[in-house]
Amino acid sequence: MRISQLEGRRVALWGWGREGRAAFHALRTRLPGLPLTLFCPEAESAGVRAEVGDALRVETVATGEALSRFDVVVKSPGISPYKPEALAAAARGTQFIGGTSLWFGEHADAAGNLRDTVCVTGTKGKSTTTSLLAHLLRAAGHRTALAGNIGLPLLEVLDPQPAPDYWAVELSSYQTGEVARSGARPEVAVVLNLFPEHLDWHGSERRYIDDKLSLVTAGHPRVAVLNAADEHLRALQLPHSEIVWFNQPEGWHMVGEVVYRGAQAVFDTSGTPLPGRHNRGNLCAVLAALEALGLDAVALAPAVQSFRPLPNRLQLLGGRDGLRWVNDSISTTPHATLAALDCFAGQRVALLVGGHDRGLDWHDFAEHMRGNAPVEIVTMGANGPRIHELLEPLADAGRFGLHAAADLPQAVQLARTALGTQGGVVLLSPGAPSFGAYRDYVARGRHFAELAGFDPDDISAIPGLGIA
Repeated sequence: MRISQLEGRRVALWGWGREGRAAFHALRTRLPGLPLTLFCPEAESAGVRAEVGDALRVETVATGEALSRFDVVVKSPGISPYKPEALAAAARGTQFIGGTSLWFGEHADAAGNLRDTVCVTGTKGKSTTTSLLAHLLRAAGHRTALAGNIGLPLLEVLDPQPAPDYWAVELSSYQTGEVARSGARPEVAVVLNLFPEHLDWHGSERRYIDDKLSLVTAGHPRVAVLNAADEHLRALQLPHSEIVWFNQPEGWHMVGEVVYRGAQAVFDTSGTPLPGRHNRGNLCAVLAALEALGLDAVALAPAVQSFRPLPNRLQLLGGRDGLRWVNDSISTTPHATLAALDCFAGQRVALLVGGHDRGLDWHDFAEHMRGNAPVEIVTMGANGPRIHELLEPLADAGRFGLHAAADLPQAVQLARTALGTQGGVVLLSPGAPSFGAYRDYVARGRHFAELAGFDPDDISAIPGLGIA
C-alpha cells in the first residue's frame, strides 16, 4: 500500500512511540489534509494531547468498536494484531498496517520490486548482521542506509536526498509480515535462525515462526539467504525465490574460526571485533547476501576488521573493581543467554538473568547448566523466581552459586560480592525482555553501565545508523 492510497479514507494511528511519530509525520507530509485520529492509552500521562495540539484527534481507549470506525489503522510494531480489539475491528473490515508496510509500498517499483533492499531477520544476531552488511556495502563504496528495527524507523528516512545505493533493513517478527502486506518484493531477504520468542505478542510458538518466515514465504524475495543449520529453515520450499544457503559446505560456512566459500578458505575471524562466535558465523550470511547483490564478497570480507560492534550486544564496557563488565541487554531469550555464556567458556562469570515473564520455557537452559554453568548466577525480574526454582537443585548440588535479587541494582551488588577479589566477568544477559522495569533493553543496558561505573552516554550510540 502506498501513502497516496489513504487519500479519502478514514485513517487512525495506534501508538505514539517513535514509530507512531514517524508515521504521523510521513502522512502529514504526503497528505496534509487527511484527518487523523490517534489511539494512545497513555495520552494524558505522557502529555500527548499537548504535544499534538489540533493536528490529531486523540482517543485513550482503543476498543474493537472504536477501531472499527476506521478503514485503515496504522499501528506501531509493539501492538499485536492478535489483540482481541484488533481482531474484532478486522472482522468488521478495518485494515491494520504498519509504517514498515507503507515504506515498502512507497519504495517498490511499478512491478513491486525493491531492487536495492536487503532485509534481515532472525531471533538472534539480526542487528549485528544488518549493521555488518551496511558496513561492508559502504566499504565497497556504496552509499548505504542502515535502518528499521535497529533503531531508525523507515518512515523517518522516507525521501532521502540523494537516495542510497542500498538499504540494509532489520526487521523484527513484529514487522516481517508487513513486507507481504505491502505487495513489495525485496531483492534479498536473510533469515538467520528461529527460536521461540515474543510469544505474548504472537500468541503461540507456531504463529511466531509463521510470522517470522512470512518475510520469505509471502514476501517472495528474489533471493532468500537461509541458514542450513536451522531445522525450520531447512524444511522451507520457496518456489518464488532463489535460495542461497549458508552454514553448509557447498556455500559460505565456518571451519573453526575460518570463513570458507565452498572449499576456499577466505578469512580468519579470530581477530575480528565481532562479539561471539555466532556473530562471526553470521558473517557467512552477510557474504552470501553480498554475492546475491552481485558484489565480490571474497574481496570485501577483510573489511570486517574495521567494524564497530553494537551497544548492548555482548558489549565489553571495560574493567572496574577488578572485574570485567559485559552488557548483553539485547538478550531476550534463553538461547541468546546460552550463546553469550559460550563466549566466556572457561572464565569466572557471574550471570545476571531474568526480566519480564512472557512464558518462555527455561528447562533447556537449566539442562545446559548441568555441564556448562558460570560460577555464579543471579536471578532477577518477574520471571526470576521461576528460573531460580528450576536452578535450585543444581545449585544445591554445588554446580554454581545461586542468588536471588529483587532488581538490577541488587543483582549487580550480589554479583560483585559473589566474584569477590578473584576477579571475573559480570555478564548481563537476561534472556528476557525489560518491560515493566525499563522502557526497553537500551534503558536497561544504560542502567547496568551506570551501576558498573561507566558513562551510559558513552556506550549507547549505534555506529553507522542512518545513511552514509
